[in-house]
Amino acid sequence: MNSRTAFFISDGTGITAETLGNSLLTQFEGIHFDMITLPYIDTLEKAERVVAKINEACEKDHKAAIVFDTIVNPEIREMIAASNGFKIDVFETFLKPLEKELDAHSSYTVGKSHSINEASRYKERIASVNFALDNDDGGRVQQYHKADLILVGVSRCGKTPTCLYMALQFGIRAANYPITIDDLEAQGLPDILMQHREKLFGLTIDPFHLAAIRHERRPNSRYASLEQCEFEVREVERRLQQLNLGMINTTHFSVEEIATRIMADAGLKRRIA
Repeated sequence: MNSRTAFFISDGTGITAETLGNSLLTQFEGIHFDMITLPYIDTLEKAERVVAKINEACEKDHKAAIVFDTIVNPEIREMIAASNGFKIDVFETFLKPLEKELDAHSSYTVGKSHSINEASRYKERIASVNFALDNDDGGRVQQYHKADLILVGVSRCGKTPTCLYMALQFGIRAANYPITIDDLEAQGLPDILMQHREKLFGLTIDPFHLAAIRHERRPNSRYASLEQCEFEVREVERRLQQLNLGMINTTHFSVEEIATRIMADAGLKRRIA
């Protein structure tokens, strides 16, 4: 397989360069990228070491390394631009046209998109994460009146990571409730869930995939058997469909995709930028 080295370089956390770069590089399925993130490159001395790393990768690969950067300091940017890599300057590419269109100058502030300067947004993010942790796996059901969303589904279908991601990225207060064997012995969904029906959203999963996940946790158990997984998935799906609740199959989606689809389908709006 064709292989290239990709650098994500920033004088801040590197999250913006990494996110944009990853989004672009994943479009090239036939190429393997050795991805290297270099954050807090905020001095000429650090930039000099970065240039050496880029040039070393170019020599090793016999091809130009791909360099994504969100460097603000013009001197540091010029130094990195002098490397042998193929450079994509994120700010230069996007901010210059925006400045022209908006007839305004950018602040070119380091770490602006990931700072905690806005205390209210920072507190909202922390509160949402704490809510997700407190309300994991049916904990504290008495707090469901405070939830923006309650994810329901069989055990190990992706509820916990989805709730945490939605809290961290969107400021959504998401609880999750695992439908257990005890719940399936009764009709419909548990009463505590039906009291908050408008907040419910279902996650489902391919039984074969679920069995593999559960086997890692409890090998050779009834809990991990394909027969049990098929029964639970089929029965939970049936009950969610009877209630006409939104539902997504998590088998082939990343947590980012799952969360974004839920936000759209449930009509939720992000609380934090």
